[in-house]
Amino acid sequence: MKLTANTAFIFPGQGSQTVGMGKELAETQPAARETFAEADSILGFALSNLMWNGPDEELNDTVNTQPALFVHSLAAYRTFSGLYPAFAPAALAGHSLGELSALTAADALSFADGLRLVRKRGELMKRAGELAPGGMAAILGLDIPALDQLCAEASAEGEIVQVANDNCPGQVVISGAKPAVERAVIAAKAAGAKRALPLAVSIAAHSPLMDSIQAEWNQAVETADIRDPKLTVIGNVRATALKTAEEVRADLKEQMQSRVKWTDSVKTMSEMGVVAFAEVGTGSVLGGLNKRIKREAANYPLGNPQDFAALE
Repeated sequence: MKLTANTAFIFPGQGSQTVGMGKELAETQPAARETFAEADSILGFALSNLMWNGPDEELNDTVNTQPALFVHSLAAYRTFSGLYPAFAPAALAGHSLGELSALTAADALSFADGLRLVRKRGELMKRAGELAPGGMAAILGLDIPALDQLCAEASAEGEIVQVANDNCPGQVVISGAKPAVERAVIAAKAAGAKRALPLAVSIAAHSPLMDSIQAEWNQAVETADIRDPKLTVIGNVRATALKTAEEVRADLKEQMQSRVKWTDSVKTMSEMGVVAFAEVGTGSVLGGLNKRIKREAANYPLGNPQDFAALE
């Protein structure tokens, strides 16, 4: 097998979804097929049918997107674990929503509890977007210190914008109140950004606009049966290992309004000796980011039958 002991498993977040996700894997791998069936049973509706057949707009509704990505990731992870039971990844990490996939893979959450928590997260984030509509924008070509300063200057009382996703050097997403995001986009262009693009979302993820649902999210995290992870999971908020159930809970709560430190997470794993990344689930978005962070690291997609065949 191509993967060595210094491989980290990484789990994608929102934006990677696509109609047809996981279908081929379910058709060829019993473990994946059983995972999709289990998810449909837990949720009480055929999420798998929506994932495989669409329509796009329904799959792209955050209440469906988040569980869809989670289920495909866990179906792929279970498939891999069944094929290579002796293999243990050097570390796990997930981007935003993907952190819950990573924690479930590390057995900090059962599949059922992880899925219910993910579904709740999607419902709450959608509601936050309705209660306090905001915006997000992708900024290319400016570094984090410059963007932090720019966001601070674009913010006003009751109108905050901040860095939401530090994805890789030169690619950052900002999030917050729509007028503040618009001011920040104009300022970013003036500061020499290669591109500054508003995203087609009304949910200001990883910003203070999530505060309207924070208490309910905290309650959901508190009541979930969370255990100490059995594998090393690098958290989004501090880009350090989450070793206890208490640290997991704290990270999941704080993550709702905090930036996703993906660049630092990849650097942390590299410092641990990781030289390759397997992206478990849908697409290869994270692999593209990783190449900008750690150019020499190998990246392997792990979501469909061809990806598994390529490991041999």
